[in-house]
Amino acid sequence: MTRAMILAAGRGERMRPLTDRCPKPLLEVGGKPLIVWLVERLAAAGIDTLVVNHAHLGHMLEEALGDGRRWNVSIRYSPEGEPLETAGGIAQALALLGPAPFLVANGDVFCDLDLGGFLQRALMQLSRPGRLAHLALVDNPAHHPAGDFHLSGDAVTADTEPRLTFSGIAVYAPELFAGLAPGRRAALAPLLRNAMDHGAVTGEHHRGDWEDVGTPARLLALDRRLRLAPHHS
Repeated sequence: MTRAMILAAGRGERMRPLTDRCPKPLLEVGGKPLIVWLVERLAAAGIDTLVVNHAHLGHMLEEALGDGRRWNVSIRYSPEGEPLETAGGIAQALALLGPAPFLVANGDVFCDLDLGGFLQRALMQLSRPGRLAHLALVDNPAHHPAGDFHLSGDAVTADTEPRLTFSGIAVYAPELFAGLAPGRRAALAPLLRNAMDHGAVTGEHHRGDWEDVGTPARLLALDRRLRLAPHHS
């Protein structure tokens, strides 16, 4: 059984007022919600169990996605009273994700990465002793020109130039989050940087389509592009 987590608990402040009455991952592009594009890609990759965390208007996500059977997957939910940030949300959901490495993707990212191939390459990397994470990195977008991490071969480091941007898509070993208490806020970056210092993080450069749909303008631009290319997937 292969599992994945969709991060959907953010408030979406930069998307207001659109997110005042709708969770950000349910905003539509190309005729369907952002998160549905992602669910379809995960299902096509052979992932059969999805965990979705939520906080702001989370009941709307559960109503929209249901139990996942329409995509031939099982969807489980990890509710958060207040958003726990990325690492805190993952730590809260570990019992649902199981003991094996799992894929995690931001619910507000649109990307054409072959998730099945990415998962297989990641699992091969994480099968080596001491490996904790495998990241998908992308070219730096205009709104994030400095990037996040350096990629040399398949090794990811934190403090070297030039840098690429973390896509929000990765495969993690549960051990990366072992020191976190469920129900507490925790950021992901410090965990990754510590793991990088120990040579425990690998990655790859995705050169295809990737959009961090963080503002109304970027949402509108992606929507227009998808509607002009209705068979885009």
